[in-house]
Amino acid sequence: MQHTAHIIGAGISGLSAAVRLANAGFKVAVHEATQQAGGRCRSYFDGATGLTIDNGNHLLLSGNSHARAYARSIGTEAGLVGPESAQFPFVDLTTGQRWQIDLGKGRLPTWVLDESRRVPDTGLTDYLKLAPLIWASEQTLVGKSIPTEGVLYQRLVQPLLLAALNVDPPEGSAGLAGAIVRETLLAGGQACRPLIAREGLSTVLIEPAVKFLQERGHSVQLGHELRSFATTDGKVGALNFGGEDVIQVGEGDVVVMAVPPRAASSLLPGLKTPTEFRAIVNAHFRFEPPQGSPPILGVIGSIVEWLFAFPNRLSVTISNGDRLVDMPREELAQAIWNDVCKAGGVSGDVPPPLPPWQIVRERRATFAATPAQNALRPGPVTALKNLFLAGDWTATGLPATIEGSVRSGDRAADLVLAAKGS
Repeated sequence: MQHTAHIIGAGISGLSAAVRLANAGFKVAVHEATQQAGGRCRSYFDGATGLTIDNGNHLLLSGNSHARAYARSIGTEAGLVGPESAQFPFVDLTTGQRWQIDLGKGRLPTWVLDESRRVPDTGLTDYLKLAPLIWASEQTLVGKSIPTEGVLYQRLVQPLLLAALNVDPPEGSAGLAGAIVRETLLAGGQACRPLIAREGLSTVLIEPAVKFLQERGHSVQLGHELRSFATTDGKVGALNFGGEDVIQVGEGDVVVMAVPPRAASSLLPGLKTPTEFRAIVNAHFRFEPPQGSPPILGVIGSIVEWLFAFPNRLSVTISNGDRLVDMPREELAQAIWNDVCKAGGVSGDVPPPLPPWQIVRERRATFAATPAQNALRPGPVTALKNLFLAGDWTATGLPATIEGSVRSGDRAADLVLAAKGS
Protein backbone atom coordinates (compact mmCIF):
# COMPACT_ATOMS: atom_id res chain seq x y z
CA MET A 1 0.00 0.00 0.00
CA GLN A 2 1.32 3.43 -0.96
CA HIS A 3 1.54 5.85 1.94
CA THR A 4 1.10 9.62 1.71
CA ALA A 5 3.62 12.26 2.72
CA HIS A 6 1.96 15.59 3.47
CA ILE A 7 4.44 18.43 2.98
CA ILE A 8 3.33 21.64 4.67
CA GLY A 9 5.04 24.49 2.83
CA ALA A 10 6.36 24.76 -0.74
CA GLY A 11 9.61 26.58 -0.05
CA ILE A 12 12.90 24.96 -0.97
CA SER A 13 13.06 22.78 2.15
CA GLY A 14 9.53 21.51 1.57
CA LEU A 15 10.07 20.87 -2.12
CA SER A 16 13.37 19.08 -1.55
CA ALA A 17 11.66 16.77 0.96
CA ALA A 18 8.76 16.28 -1.45
CA VAL A 19 10.99 15.32 -4.38
CA ARG A 20 13.06 12.95 -2.24
CA LEU A 21 9.98 11.19 -0.84
CA ALA A 22 8.31 11.02 -4.25
CA ASN A 23 11.39 9.29 -5.63
CA ALA A 24 11.26 6.89 -2.68
CA GLY A 25 7.72 5.76 -3.51
CA PHE A 26 5.52 7.95 -1.33
CA LYS A 27 2.39 9.62 -2.62
CA VAL A 28 3.18 13.29 -2.02
CA ALA A 29 0.74 16.10 -1.25
CA VAL A 30 2.23 19.58 -0.89
CA HIS A 31 0.12 22.21 0.89
CA GLU A 32 1.25 25.84 0.47
CA ALA A 33 -0.47 28.68 2.33
CA THR A 34 0.34 31.39 -0.23
CA GLN A 35 -0.46 31.65 -3.92
CA GLN A 36 3.13 31.01 -5.06
CA ALA A 37 5.62 28.26 -4.36
CA GLY A 38 9.17 29.13 -3.41
CA GLY A 39 8.89 30.90 -0.05
CA ARG A 40 11.70 33.46 0.24
CA CYS A 41 13.38 32.00 -2.84
CA ARG A 42 11.10 32.94 -5.71
CA SER A 43 11.07 34.91 -8.94
CA TYR A 44 8.33 37.21 -10.20
CA PHE A 45 7.64 39.80 -12.89
CA ASP A 46 8.22 43.29 -11.54
CA GLY A 47 6.17 46.04 -13.15
CA ALA A 48 8.47 48.86 -12.01
CA THR A 49 11.46 47.52 -13.93
CA GLY A 50 9.64 45.41 -16.52
CA LEU A 51 11.89 42.50 -15.59
CA THR A 52 11.61 39.15 -13.88
CA ILE A 53 13.55 39.46 -10.64
CA ASP A 54 14.30 37.26 -7.66
CA ASN A 55 12.95 38.05 -4.22
CA GLY A 56 16.59 37.94 -3.12
CA ASN A 57 19.97 37.66 -4.84
CA HIS A 58 20.83 34.21 -3.58
CA LEU A 59 24.27 32.83 -4.42
CA LEU A 60 25.13 29.16 -4.56
CA LEU A 61 28.63 27.73 -4.58
CA SER A 62 29.91 24.67 -6.40
CA GLY A 63 30.47 22.98 -3.03
CA ASN A 64 26.78 23.20 -2.10
CA SER A 65 26.36 19.49 -2.70
CA HIS A 66 22.79 19.09 -1.47
CA ALA A 67 21.47 22.06 -3.44
CA ARG A 68 23.18 20.85 -6.61
CA ALA A 69 21.93 17.29 -6.10
CA TYR A 70 18.39 18.64 -5.64
CA ALA A 71 18.67 20.61 -8.89
CA ARG A 72 20.09 17.53 -10.59
CA SER A 73 17.18 15.40 -9.38
CA ILE A 74 14.68 17.72 -11.08
CA GLY A 75 16.82 18.12 -14.20
CA THR A 76 17.89 21.74 -13.79
CA GLU A 77 21.49 21.74 -12.57
CA ALA A 78 22.59 23.14 -15.94
CA GLY A 79 20.62 26.29 -15.10
CA LEU A 80 23.18 27.14 -12.42
CA VAL A 81 25.99 28.89 -14.26
CA GLY A 82 29.29 30.42 -13.25
CA PRO A 83 32.98 30.72 -14.08
CA GLU A 84 35.22 27.68 -14.45
CA SER A 85 37.48 28.93 -11.67
CA ALA A 86 36.63 30.38 -8.27
CA GLN A 87 37.55 34.01 -8.80
CA PHE A 88 36.02 36.85 -6.83
CA PRO A 89 36.73 40.46 -7.82
CA PHE A 90 36.48 43.20 -5.18
CA VAL A 91 36.58 46.98 -5.12
CA ASP A 92 37.07 49.32 -2.16
CA LEU A 93 35.16 52.53 -2.81
CA THR A 94 37.03 54.41 -0.08
CA THR A 95 40.39 53.94 -1.82
CA GLY A 96 39.40 53.00 -5.37
CA GLN A 97 41.58 49.89 -5.16
CA ARG A 98 40.46 46.80 -7.08
CA TRP A 99 41.70 43.23 -6.67
CA GLN A 100 40.70 39.66 -7.31
CA ILE A 101 40.86 36.63 -5.06
CA ASP A 102 41.63 33.51 -7.09
CA LEU A 103 40.86 30.31 -5.21
CA GLY A 104 41.71 28.20 -8.27
CA LYS A 105 40.17 24.84 -9.13
CA GLY A 106 41.73 22.46 -6.62
CA ARG A 107 40.59 20.80 -3.40
CA LEU A 108 43.17 22.46 -1.15
CA PRO A 109 43.40 26.14 -0.14
CA THR A 110 46.77 26.61 -1.83
CA TRP A 111 45.71 30.10 -2.90
CA VAL A 112 46.72 31.49 0.50
CA LEU A 113 50.35 30.61 -0.34
CA ASP A 114 50.34 32.73 -3.50
CA GLU A 115 50.62 36.48 -3.01
CA SER A 116 49.06 37.14 -6.42
CA ARG A 117 45.92 35.11 -5.61
CA ARG A 118 45.15 36.13 -2.04
CA VAL A 119 43.93 39.42 -0.59
CA PRO A 120 46.46 42.21 -1.25
CA ASP A 121 48.60 43.26 1.71
CA THR A 122 47.97 40.01 3.61
CA GLY A 123 50.36 37.23 4.58
CA LEU A 124 50.03 33.55 5.42
CA THR A 125 49.99 34.25 9.16
CA ASP A 126 46.84 36.34 8.72
CA TYR A 127 45.01 33.30 7.36
CA LEU A 128 46.35 31.01 10.07
CA LYS A 129 44.65 33.26 12.61
CA LEU A 130 41.31 32.09 11.19
CA ALA A 131 42.02 28.51 12.31
CA PRO A 132 40.05 28.76 15.59
CA LEU A 133 36.85 29.02 13.54
CA ILE A 134 37.39 25.51 12.23
CA TRP A 135 36.83 23.89 15.62
CA ALA A 136 34.81 26.62 17.39
CA SER A 137 31.58 25.67 19.13
CA GLU A 138 28.25 27.11 18.06
CA GLN A 139 28.00 28.84 21.46
CA THR A 140 31.18 30.88 20.88
CA LEU A 141 31.20 34.37 19.40
CA VAL A 142 33.11 35.08 16.19
CA GLY A 143 34.50 38.17 17.93
CA LYS A 144 35.99 35.98 20.67
CA SER A 145 37.55 33.53 18.20
CA ILE A 146 39.37 35.48 15.50
CA PRO A 147 40.64 39.03 14.88
CA THR A 148 37.83 41.32 13.74
CA GLU A 149 40.03 44.08 12.40
CA GLY A 150 42.86 44.36 9.92
CA VAL A 151 43.14 44.04 6.15
CA LEU A 152 42.09 40.39 5.80
CA TYR A 153 39.05 40.88 7.99
CA GLN A 154 37.93 44.04 6.21
CA ARG A 155 38.51 42.74 2.70
CA LEU A 156 37.38 39.11 2.93
CA VAL A 157 36.28 37.75 6.29
CA GLN A 158 33.80 40.51 7.12
CA PRO A 159 32.02 40.47 3.71
CA LEU A 160 31.90 36.67 3.65
CA LEU A 161 30.58 36.21 7.18
CA LEU A 162 28.17 39.14 6.94
CA ALA A 163 26.58 37.57 3.86
CA ALA A 164 26.50 34.11 5.44
CA LEU A 165 25.37 34.96 8.99
CA ASN A 166 23.26 38.07 8.24
CA VAL A 167 24.48 39.66 11.48
CA ASP A 168 27.47 41.84 12.30
CA PRO A 169 30.14 39.09 12.26
CA PRO A 170 31.61 39.68 15.76
CA GLU A 171 28.20 38.90 17.33
CA GLY A 172 27.69 35.81 15.17
CA SER A 173 28.10 32.16 16.10
CA ALA A 174 31.68 31.06 15.53
CA GLY A 175 30.51 27.49 15.02
CA LEU A 176 28.19 28.49 12.18
CA ALA A 177 30.91 30.70 10.72
CA GLY A 178 33.33 27.80 10.96
CA ALA A 179 30.96 25.57 9.01
CA ILE A 180 30.97 28.14 6.21
CA VAL A 181 34.77 28.43 6.24
CA ARG A 182 35.23 24.63 6.22
CA GLU A 183 32.92 24.21 3.25
CA THR A 184 34.28 27.16 1.24
CA LEU A 185 37.68 28.76 1.86
CA LEU A 186 39.19 25.64 3.42
CA ALA A 187 37.82 23.33 0.72
CA GLY A 188 39.69 25.04 -2.11
CA GLY A 189 38.45 26.50 -5.34
CA GLN A 190 36.59 23.35 -6.41
CA ALA A 191 34.01 24.14 -3.70
CA CYS A 192 33.87 27.91 -4.21
CA ARG A 193 32.87 28.56 -7.81
CA PRO A 194 29.92 30.97 -7.69
CA LEU A 195 26.76 29.62 -9.31
CA ILE A 196 23.90 31.90 -10.29
CA ALA A 197 20.48 31.13 -11.75
CA ARG A 198 20.70 33.53 -14.68
CA GLU A 199 17.02 33.18 -15.57
CA GLY A 200 15.83 33.42 -11.96
CA LEU A 201 15.72 31.06 -9.01
CA SER A 202 12.20 29.89 -9.72
CA THR A 203 13.22 28.54 -13.13
CA VAL A 204 15.89 26.34 -11.56
CA LEU A 205 14.77 25.41 -8.05
CA ILE A 206 11.01 25.96 -7.78
CA GLU A 207 8.91 25.64 -10.95
CA PRO A 208 10.71 22.49 -12.18
CA ALA A 209 10.15 20.81 -8.79
CA VAL A 210 6.43 21.59 -8.89
CA LYS A 211 6.27 20.29 -12.47
CA PHE A 212 8.29 17.20 -11.50
CA LEU A 213 5.79 16.34 -8.79
CA GLN A 214 2.65 17.08 -10.79
CA GLU A 215 3.78 15.11 -13.84
CA ARG A 216 4.20 12.07 -11.61
CA GLY A 217 0.71 12.29 -10.16
CA HIS A 218 1.50 14.13 -6.95
CA SER A 219 -0.37 17.25 -5.83
CA VAL A 220 0.79 20.79 -5.08
CA GLN A 221 -2.02 22.93 -3.68
CA LEU A 222 -1.51 26.68 -3.41
CA GLY A 223 -3.59 28.83 -1.09
CA HIS A 224 -4.04 25.78 1.14
CA GLU A 225 -3.07 26.93 4.62
CA LEU A 226 -2.90 24.44 7.46
CA ARG A 227 -4.86 25.87 10.41
CA SER A 228 -4.32 23.09 12.94
CA PHE A 229 -3.93 19.36 13.27
CA ALA A 230 -5.44 16.72 15.50
CA THR A 231 -3.37 14.12 17.30
CA THR A 232 -4.11 10.50 18.06
CA ASP A 233 -1.90 8.05 19.95
CA GLY A 234 1.14 10.32 19.76
CA LYS A 235 0.77 10.95 16.04
CA VAL A 236 -0.81 13.49 13.72
CA GLY A 237 -4.23 12.07 12.94
CA ALA A 238 -5.83 14.80 10.83
CA LEU A 239 -4.92 18.05 9.09
CA ASN A 240 -7.41 20.91 9.37
CA PHE A 241 -7.30 23.45 6.54
CA GLY A 242 -10.39 25.35 7.68
CA GLY A 243 -14.09 24.55 7.78
CA GLU A 244 -14.85 21.10 6.44
CA ASP A 245 -11.51 20.84 4.67
CA VAL A 246 -10.01 18.15 6.89
CA ILE A 247 -7.63 15.47 5.65
CA GLN A 248 -7.17 12.28 7.60
CA VAL A 249 -3.60 11.10 8.12
CA GLY A 250 -3.63 7.35 7.83
CA GLU A 251 -1.45 4.70 9.40
CA GLY A 252 1.94 4.88 7.71
CA ASP A 253 1.35 8.42 6.42
CA VAL A 254 3.73 11.19 7.46
CA VAL A 255 3.79 14.97 7.75
CA VAL A 256 6.81 17.20 7.06
CA MET A 257 6.24 20.73 8.33
CA ALA A 258 8.40 23.12 6.32
CA VAL A 259 6.94 26.50 7.25
CA PRO A 260 8.47 29.65 8.79
CA PRO A 261 9.20 29.53 12.54
CA ARG A 262 6.27 31.73 13.54
CA ALA A 263 3.80 29.48 11.72
CA ALA A 264 5.49 26.35 13.06
CA SER A 265 5.26 27.50 16.68
CA SER A 266 1.57 28.39 16.28
CA LEU A 267 0.81 24.96 14.84
CA LEU A 268 2.92 23.14 17.40
CA PRO A 269 2.58 24.93 20.77
CA GLY A 270 5.68 24.65 22.91
CA LEU A 271 8.01 24.35 19.94
CA LYS A 272 11.23 26.25 20.57
CA THR A 273 12.18 28.46 17.60
CA PRO A 274 14.42 31.48 16.95
CA THR A 275 12.84 34.75 18.04
CA GLU A 276 15.17 37.35 16.49
CA PHE A 277 15.49 37.99 12.78
CA ARG A 278 17.47 40.26 10.48
CA ALA A 279 16.51 42.04 7.29
CA ILE A 280 18.08 41.74 3.85
CA VAL A 281 17.68 44.54 1.33
CA ASN A 282 17.88 43.89 -2.41
CA ALA A 283 17.88 46.52 -5.13
CA HIS A 284 17.33 45.95 -8.84
CA PHE A 285 18.07 48.41 -11.65
CA ARG A 286 17.05 48.01 -15.28
CA PHE A 287 20.40 48.87 -16.83
CA GLU A 288 22.70 47.06 -19.25
CA PRO A 289 25.91 46.24 -17.33
CA PRO A 290 29.14 47.56 -18.84
CA GLN A 291 30.84 45.09 -21.14
CA GLY A 292 33.03 42.66 -19.23
CA SER A 293 31.25 43.15 -15.92
CA PRO A 294 31.87 40.19 -13.58
CA PRO A 295 28.75 38.23 -12.58
CA ILE A 296 29.41 39.11 -8.94
CA LEU A 297 31.52 41.89 -7.42
CA GLY A 298 32.33 42.36 -3.74
CA VAL A 299 32.14 45.99 -2.67
CA ILE A 300 33.96 47.38 0.38
CA GLY A 301 33.36 50.78 1.99
CA SER A 302 29.89 51.19 0.53
CA ILE A 303 26.21 50.78 1.27
CA VAL A 304 26.44 48.10 -1.44
CA GLU A 305 27.97 44.77 -0.40
CA TRP A 306 27.58 42.54 -3.44
CA LEU A 307 26.82 43.66 -6.99
CA PHE A 308 25.35 41.14 -9.43
CA ALA A 309 25.39 41.69 -13.19
CA PHE A 310 22.60 40.12 -15.25
CA PRO A 311 21.49 40.74 -18.83
CA ASN A 312 19.60 44.07 -18.72
CA ARG A 313 19.93 44.33 -14.94
CA LEU A 314 22.24 45.25 -12.09
CA SER A 315 21.22 43.93 -8.68
CA VAL A 316 22.52 44.53 -5.17
CA THR A 317 22.35 42.66 -1.87
CA ILE A 318 22.73 44.31 1.54
CA SER A 319 22.77 41.99 4.56
CA ASN A 320 21.94 42.80 8.19
CA GLY A 321 19.79 45.55 6.68
CA ASP A 322 17.56 46.55 9.59
CA ARG A 323 19.02 50.07 9.46
CA LEU A 324 17.59 50.51 5.95
CA VAL A 325 14.08 49.10 6.23
CA ASP A 326 12.47 52.44 7.11
CA MET A 327 14.58 54.66 4.84
CA PRO A 328 12.47 56.37 2.13
CA ARG A 329 12.51 54.12 -0.93
CA GLU A 330 13.64 56.64 -3.54
CA GLU A 331 16.34 58.03 -1.25
CA LEU A 332 17.62 54.50 -0.67
CA ALA A 333 17.48 53.65 -4.38
CA GLN A 334 19.48 56.77 -5.27
CA ALA A 335 22.12 56.11 -2.61
CA ILE A 336 22.54 52.53 -3.81
CA TRP A 337 22.61 53.57 -7.47
CA ASN A 338 25.36 56.12 -6.82
CA ASP A 339 27.58 53.40 -5.36
CA VAL A 340 26.61 50.90 -8.06
CA CYS A 341 27.86 53.36 -10.67
CA LYS A 342 31.18 53.80 -8.86
CA ALA A 343 31.70 50.10 -8.20
CA GLY A 344 30.48 48.85 -11.56
CA GLY A 345 32.27 51.40 -13.70
CA VAL A 346 28.98 52.68 -15.03
CA SER A 347 30.02 56.33 -15.27
CA GLY A 348 32.72 58.88 -14.64
CA ASP A 349 32.34 61.59 -12.04
CA VAL A 350 28.60 62.03 -12.55
CA PRO A 351 26.36 58.93 -12.41
CA PRO A 352 23.64 58.59 -15.04
CA PRO A 353 20.05 59.28 -13.96
CA LEU A 354 18.37 56.69 -11.79
CA PRO A 355 17.02 54.00 -14.17
CA PRO A 356 13.82 51.99 -13.51
CA TRP A 357 14.37 50.38 -10.12
CA GLN A 358 12.86 48.21 -7.43
CA ILE A 359 13.73 47.85 -3.75
CA VAL A 360 12.84 44.59 -1.99
CA ARG A 361 13.14 44.70 1.80
CA GLU A 362 12.71 41.32 3.47
CA ARG A 363 12.32 42.32 7.12
CA ARG A 364 12.51 38.77 8.52
CA ALA A 365 14.87 37.37 5.92
CA THR A 366 16.78 35.03 8.25
CA PHE A 367 17.08 34.23 11.92
CA ALA A 368 19.89 36.13 13.63
CA ALA A 369 22.81 33.71 13.54
CA THR A 370 24.03 34.48 17.06
CA PRO A 371 24.88 31.81 19.63
CA ALA A 372 21.72 32.58 21.62
CA GLN A 373 19.39 32.34 18.61
CA ASN A 374 21.16 29.32 17.18
CA ALA A 375 20.49 27.52 20.47
CA LEU A 376 16.75 27.95 19.84
CA ARG A 377 16.77 26.05 16.54
CA PRO A 378 14.88 22.76 16.86
CA GLY A 379 15.95 19.49 15.33
CA PRO A 380 13.82 17.65 12.76
CA VAL A 381 12.25 15.15 15.17
CA THR A 382 9.15 16.11 17.17
CA ALA A 383 7.19 14.49 19.98
CA LEU A 384 4.74 13.23 17.35
CA LYS A 385 6.05 10.08 15.71
CA ASN A 386 4.92 10.95 12.18
CA LEU A 387 5.70 14.68 12.20
CA PHE A 388 9.09 16.04 11.12
CA LEU A 389 10.41 19.59 10.76
CA ALA A 390 12.34 21.20 7.91
CA GLY A 391 13.51 24.72 7.14
CA ASP A 392 16.69 26.76 7.13
CA TRP A 393 15.79 27.95 10.65
CA THR A 394 15.98 24.41 12.06
CA ALA A 395 19.24 23.00 13.44
CA THR A 396 21.09 22.32 10.19
CA GLY A 397 24.59 23.20 11.38
CA LEU A 398 24.63 26.03 8.83
CA PRO A 399 23.29 29.58 8.87
CA ALA A 400 20.10 30.31 6.92
CA THR A 401 21.17 29.45 3.37
CA ILE A 402 19.74 27.64 0.35
CA GLU A 403 22.11 24.77 1.05
CA GLY A 404 20.82 24.60 4.62
CA SER A 405 17.23 24.62 3.36
CA VAL A 406 17.83 21.69 1.03
CA ARG A 407 19.76 19.76 3.67
CA SER A 408 16.91 20.18 6.13
CA GLY A 409 14.39 18.87 3.61
CA ASP A 410 16.65 15.96 2.71
CA ARG A 411 17.20 15.15 6.38
CA ALA A 412 13.48 15.17 7.16
CA ALA A 413 12.85 12.88 4.19
CA ASP A 414 15.65 10.53 5.24
CA LEU A 415 14.19 10.31 8.76
CA VAL A 416 10.82 9.43 7.27
CA LEU A 417 12.41 6.67 5.22
CA ALA A 418 14.42 5.40 8.19
CA ALA A 419 11.27 5.23 10.32
CA LYS A 420 9.44 3.40 7.55
CA GLY A 421 12.22 0.84 7.31
CA SER A 422 12.48 0.23 11.05
